Amino acid sequence: MGESNNGSKSSSWCLQGMTALVTGGSKGIGYAIVEELAQLGATVHTCSRNEADLNKSLKEWTTKGYRITGSVCDVASRVEREELIARVSSQFNGKLNILVNNVGTNIQKHTLDFTAEDFAFLMNTNLESCFHLSQLAHPLLKASESASIIFISSIAGVVAINLVSVIYSATKGAMNQMTKNLACEWAKDNIRTNCIAPGPIRTPLLEKFLKEGKIVNAYIPRTPLGRFGEGEEVSSMVAFLCLPAASYITGQTICVDGGFTVNGLHIS
Repeated sequence: MGESNNGSKSSSWCLQGMTALVTGGSKGIGYAIVEELAQLGATVHTCSRNEADLNKSLKEWTTKGYRITGSVCDVASRVEREELIARVSSQFNGKLNILVNNVGTNIQKHTLDFTAEDFAFLMNTNLESCFHLSQLAHPLLKASESASIIFISSIAGVVAINLVSVIYSATKGAMNQMTKNLACEWAKDNIRTNCIAPGPIRTPLLEKFLKEGKIVNAYIPRTPLGRFGEGEEVSSMVAFLCLPAASYITGQTICVDGGFTVNGLHIS
């Protein structure tokens, strides 16, 4: 048990020969995921809206000797999503082993202040983009004969947290459910689908909130491990779920949150 099809146990713990697409990989959690997959042997393509950030990251990865390429893409655009998958299909000869839907954003407003445009923007960027990319990538994933989709959700899709907007939380909750349904529907195509729900992770976005102090005072006391997470602590779970060693895991939403969702939180 635990051995891959070729009988080598060590190959169950590497991604050598596999291909991956990670959206939003130029910084934060996405950056850590790209690097983790590459370290385990995968050939990775990533994308970012910001060309300068992307080029900076690609230069760093080239220096480290990783097989990583990138392109500019705003996943909120349907046309650009289609162009991205076409590019990946061409680069990887019509096959893809791993799709990590990492891109997500938030608009911090009270519920009564949200406009129709705000709602549409968050739904499109956070939810429709990963649904559509999964649709587009399906033929490539199926062709690889052993594939994984990973959604990057949030603990805000698991428990109520009024530090983030209700619309953001709704997109993440829907993503968690989509994980379950796709896992069942696409199992016949040898595509596993799982979801990671991080708690607050030290990223450039989190640093903005940390300056206010409110999130520190509210979150840390309710977290059994008593600290924020690091990007590498999310990327390691993503990588594990993509490994042959995790071949019997599908349809799961795993919280990487230091135990926070065990306790819950509400800030008055």
